[in-house]
Amino acid sequence: MTDWQDLSARASLASHRLVGWIYWDPVAIARYADLGVEGGTGYYVASRTAPLAAAGHQAVAAACYSIHPGFIEVCLDLAAAATTWVAITDARDGAVGAGLRAFVPEICDDLAAMGPDLWAAADALPSSGRVLFAAHRQWGRPDDPLVSAWLAVNCIREWRGDTHWAVLVAEDLSGTQAGILHNAFLNYPADWIPRSRGADDAAIAAAMADLEARGLASDGRVDDAGLALRRRVEERTDELCQRAWRTLGAERTLEFLALVEPVGERLVDRIDRTAGPEWMPAARTRRP
Repeated sequence: MTDWQDLSARASLASHRLVGWIYWDPVAIARYADLGVEGGTGYYVASRTAPLAAAGHQAVAAACYSIHPGFIEVCLDLAAAATTWVAITDARDGAVGAGLRAFVPEICDDLAAMGPDLWAAADALPSSGRVLFAAHRQWGRPDDPLVSAWLAVNCIREWRGDTHWAVLVAEDLSGTQAGILHNAFLNYPADWIPRSRGADDAAIAAAMADLEARGLASDGRVDDAGLALRRRVEERTDELCQRAWRTLGAERTLEFLALVEPVGERLVDRIDRTAGPEWMPAARTRRP
């Protein structure tokens, strides 16, 4: 029998790795800077949220959940003053195609061939409550079949992200608390994830105090109960996100994993070399 919970978890990790490297890719950032944004500042936010950006920075901040709203506002203001959301997306997509063909050439033809099935799975997913996913799904799809397949994976990945935020909302966890719990779950350096998303000392202290009051932390550290909650959040997310891969089907999901899993560490290494060994935590496994 197919273990859909396992396939959902594996496909999530593979998707994050297939997508994540582009957010720190020097070629992509240079293309973004060429549009008129000095130094390429804010590329991650602008390129990831471009399909939703016209709704305004508050809507984007709500969809991103754990990234500081002030940082999102600055990034989107810089982008809007220099260029268009379509141009930003086109610059990113050009770097995606070039990067995949340079870093993982052995998967490109087969991944491109999977594009129609991946889009069929994405198009079948419900959009209710999943705003960033819906914005990505309605965005234009390029002629390049490789980039189109990558965008379909990213669309499914954003559906998972929206679903994950919904699970965190159901647990009444703030964006800063989400970062603190994920940081402990992955065994990252102290407070690295919440600080990387813009939380300052005061925000972390307030979030930790509330976690302690709820029995999820003690003495300024996430405790066993907090880790158990974070584990349940991950498992519930994997459970709900079975839908995408069940729609794709077991055979095609296994084909996707056979393509991407063998090159996953290579793509994570790309993140390590361009950004550092902590960035894109969703693409990483728990450290000892």
